[in-house]
Amino acid sequence: MPKGLVMAFLSNNSLSGQIPRQYSQLRQLQHFDMSFNELSGKIPASLLSLPSITYLNLASNMLSGSLPDYLTCGSKLQFVDVSNNRLTGGLPYCFTKSGNRVVKFGGNCLSVDLHHQHAESSCMDAPVKRKHSGGRNTGVLAGVLAGISVIIVLLSFGLVMVHRRYCSRGTPEQHLLPKAEQDKSVTGFSEEILSSARFVSEAAKLGIQGLPACRSFTLEELKEATDNFNNSTILGDGSYGKLYKGILENGTRVAIRCVPSSMKYSMRNLKLRMDLLAKLRHPHLVCLLGHCIDGGGQDDYRVKNVFLVYEYVSNGNFRAHLSEDSPGKVLNWSERLAVLISVAKAIQFLHTGVIPGFFNNRLKANNILLNEHGIAKLSDYGLSIISEASGNCGENGEGPISRQMERLEDDVSSFGFILLESLVGPSVSARRDKLVPNELASCNSQEGRQKSLNPIVLATGSQESLSVVITITNKCICSESWNRPSFEDILWNLQYAVQVQATADGEQFR
Repeated sequence: MPKGLVMAFLSNNSLSGQIPRQYSQLRQLQHFDMSFNELSGKIPASLLSLPSITYLNLASNMLSGSLPDYLTCGSKLQFVDVSNNRLTGGLPYCFTKSGNRVVKFGGNCLSVDLHHQHAESSCMDAPVKRKHSGGRNTGVLAGVLAGISVIIVLLSFGLVMVHRRYCSRGTPEQHLLPKAEQDKSVTGFSEEILSSARFVSEAAKLGIQGLPACRSFTLEELKEATDNFNNSTILGDGSYGKLYKGILENGTRVAIRCVPSSMKYSMRNLKLRMDLLAKLRHPHLVCLLGHCIDGGGQDDYRVKNVFLVYEYVSNGNFRAHLSEDSPGKVLNWSERLAVLISVAKAIQFLHTGVIPGFFNNRLKANNILLNEHGIAKLSDYGLSIISEASGNCGENGEGPISRQMERLEDDVSSFGFILLESLVGPSVSARRDKLVPNELASCNSQEGRQKSLNPIVLATGSQESLSVVITITNKCICSESWNRPSFEDILWNLQYAVQVQATADGEQFR
């Protein structure tokens, strides 16, 4: 493991066992995320006291034991999440003495904040009772149970086959709607798919990370939050409508997107779409807090606007941190890689974390937002499900599989141009002509890089790390769609670029 490692992103990898002690020796480690794994044992106290650590996320594991009261936290530590584990005892003094440090610890068995803790007995491993006698009776009982299980499985299989053969395949939601209301979506989502959308295992894990549940807002609530949608609260105006900044009655700062609905969706169908959008939960997606459907009185077909209420992400967008002329802090190469990996994970979740997947997310650098801890979150995702801006599906005789592949490739291509902006700077965002790939190809030489790449990138990135990202960027923006990589390939290459960069940074300090 390179001693110069700065960032480690190891969440959602089904890791088990104890946290390796080698991580506690990485004095340059700043960002450490091992959340949503199956780690056990105690949290190494020395991990929290690393001199450079700023972000530590160990949430949703099976970590146990207690943290010592005398624990010393690193002076730069700003964010700690140890929620949803099996920790007992109290909180270390250094978790509570600093007002600027964010600490999340709910879902444990701690002796503080009892409203958000489990009983201590639920964090203890139940002893296994073993019987040394009655072996023969146990064997007979096991045989009987196994026979009953086989019979139940065979009966269940038979019932399923009979049901499939003789029962209607429509969903209950469809039978509730008049035929005229079963409108076909421009995004290819029928009401049957919308009402039966299901998640794979990763989405199930992400659903328990403590994010607030999505709820319905009234139009009056949103008017009060935005001073009746005053022009002074407008944050931007894009293809999906205006974005307003607001403050809810409880003081929560929010961003409210007004999406005009010119399609004649029925109210029922639109609510199904909103429910599906609300299920998208990922650490690197801007959290959807709720929605409001502005209908025209009692008429089920007159939907004027759809308002989406998001968490407010305060530190600007990614593009504003990419050049010296930008108003925000300019990110170095390692920080840009961290943002790119976070967004790639979010897009991969949108493609594979829910069935049907969300494709064609109109990815842009200014749709990537940074919070106060520098963590990247993707905004304006999945809006094609409620907007006709995505265009008609079914034209030119294309089938659903070819449409899905085209949209996936659109996201790959768009992400390629975000990679390109990270290398060259925001000036390339308005140019997607054939000259751009040619300029990028020239970056294979040292002279070409000096001419094309952003000075901050050149100064803070190692040549090998830059080469890895330049290669994958070329593949993403390739004109032949069949030659473009998958997001699994993109993620692997970006994570490899981080490792190479960390090794190079470590060698500088030797």
